[in-house]
Amino acid sequence: MDRPSALCHTETSSAPRTAPMTTAPTASFRDLDLPAALLSALTEVGYETPSPIQAACIPHLLAGHDLLGEAQTGTGKTAAFALPALARLDLNNNRPQVLVLAPTRELAIQVAEAFQKYAHHMPGFHVLPIYGGQSMVVQLRQLKRGAHVVVGTPGRIMDHLERGSLNLDGLRTLVLDEADEMLRMGFIDDVEWILEHTPAERQTALFSATMPEAIRRVAHQHLREPREVKIRAATSTVAAIRQRYWQVRGVDKLDALTRILEVEDDFDAAIVFVRTKTATVELADRLEARGHAAAALNGDMTQGLREQVIERLKGGSLDIVVATDVAARGIDVPRISHVINYDIPYDTEAYVHRIGRTGRAGRQGTAILFVAPRETRMLKTIERATRQPIEAISLPTREAVADRREAQFRQQIIETLEKEDLSFFAEVIARIEEEEGLDPHQIAAALAALATRERPLRIEESGRGWALATAPQDERRERAPRENRENREEILTRRRAFSEGLLTRYRIEVGRQHGVTPKEIVGAIANEGGIEGRYIGQIHLFDEYSTVELPKGLQGEMLGALKRIRVRQRPLAIRALAEGEGEAPRERARPAPRQYDGERPQRKYAERTEGAKRPWDGERRSPSRKPAGDRPPPKTHRKGGQKP
Repeated sequence: MDRPSALCHTETSSAPRTAPMTTAPTASFRDLDLPAALLSALTEVGYETPSPIQAACIPHLLAGHDLLGEAQTGTGKTAAFALPALARLDLNNNRPQVLVLAPTRELAIQVAEAFQKYAHHMPGFHVLPIYGGQSMVVQLRQLKRGAHVVVGTPGRIMDHLERGSLNLDGLRTLVLDEADEMLRMGFIDDVEWILEHTPAERQTALFSATMPEAIRRVAHQHLREPREVKIRAATSTVAAIRQRYWQVRGVDKLDALTRILEVEDDFDAAIVFVRTKTATVELADRLEARGHAAAALNGDMTQGLREQVIERLKGGSLDIVVATDVAARGIDVPRISHVINYDIPYDTEAYVHRIGRTGRAGRQGTAILFVAPRETRMLKTIERATRQPIEAISLPTREAVADRREAQFRQQIIETLEKEDLSFFAEVIARIEEEEGLDPHQIAAALAALATRERPLRIEESGRGWALATAPQDERRERAPRENRENREEILTRRRAFSEGLLTRYRIEVGRQHGVTPKEIVGAIANEGGIEGRYIGQIHLFDEYSTVELPKGLQGEMLGALKRIRVRQRPLAIRALAEGEGEAPRERARPAPRQYDGERPQRKYAERTEGAKRPWDGERRSPSRKPAGDRPPPKTHRKGGQKP
């Protein structure tokens, strides 16, 4: 197998681009000069080694440089900017020193929770998430109390800056997280406005999964000689490994894992990869509870315990090892037939290292990847880097699982009949048959039910997710995806709600001439105003304003929050429409055709070309010889074919 090399491209934007450099991965977080308090928190969380984006970015940010980071979602970008920001905090200063802009309130909450988790051993630390839909009074009270780190969505941050309730005079670090998502949602103008209202001497870090031209323009305008970090991977894989993926949807990952393990034909042993040490123990325990011979393998284990796990795997007393990337490096066990990526890896290099645990020395192997909907981009990146398509699979149906269990149970019975002396048990069955007057088949059925009580031959499915998860791929392509069906149902529900008076039309002061799109309006109302998308009805765009259907009777803080939301740098200034105002555009009625009376109406030439041409007087006129500056502008044709 060819060994991959991760290419971490680090460069200064003011310097010419150079060839990418190959950098060895950082051994541990201790090598990054992080404070002891942060290292203790990382150990408790279960992080073993920094991901490539963390190893590349943390030194630059600790040194105070601006940074432009490009890496796929799920590669650990939050820790890449949170750890150096925490390391440079002055806990004695309660003014905001770090501001993180996130496109959605869910991401803002997630980033704030990550800061809190990493700062567990930093007494007196305060982080405040700010987003639309939350009480403004609560946010004002918390800002007055003080916070070292503020994480917020652009619209609500602008509100507080305009109010003067958010003071950024002491700001030291500004982070733009998921910048390409903010561009897609129409927040990029708001982001630039915020950047213009922050101290000039701040440190700025911009992270994005892609780097469109608009993002690069913002970076070059607002970042000072940024270090540019781009995580690339040049990898190759073994053709002997069959690569497949399952889209995580509707069914718990553990249920999906156990069902896949049950029906794999060539299954012998497997390594299941997760991201953290804590997850190895939790998943191994849950697999053991379901009857699988499983054990954890992580960096917290002593060398002796690790060797015991590997020896048990080689000897056949252990079938499944749940491991982290670092702990599984170098494992070469011939009986490993499957590699399960329970958590998608940080980058393509890690993926290739993982699946390299199977299919070694010319043997066949199977790699299965669990992919959540938000991780689809990473799946495409892996396919491009490995230059091999990854086959989509569906979960085995309950009939397939039942057939497999029945076949295994039958084989156990046959082997027991061949290898063991059953004379004593035959006498017991004979006595039961004679004393109770039962049929031998009934007794055998009762014994089979007792033997399979822990692992029933027939399984029951609960929840509608199984129907979609077990449907064949061809059938799923033919019928509309579940999301589309739900969307259609939601649209019908909204229409019924409007007709029944549950929704009403509101006017917002942004329209076509401002370049707004319905997607931006929905995103702003849902993320900043806290109104779920299913409660947002039809949107009609006009030149200077738009109308949107929202729940009837909005008032109080929610209506005030909606009024202050900015889209395309304009406040929505939302208000209920008066009766007859801003009606949705309707089709124009087509005029009724004229009745034909049998005679085709004729018009004289002069009437049809009224004023268009003068009669020719027989004299040929030469073209004008006036200087270019004196010539009239060229004549244009009007609609209808007439010349002016």
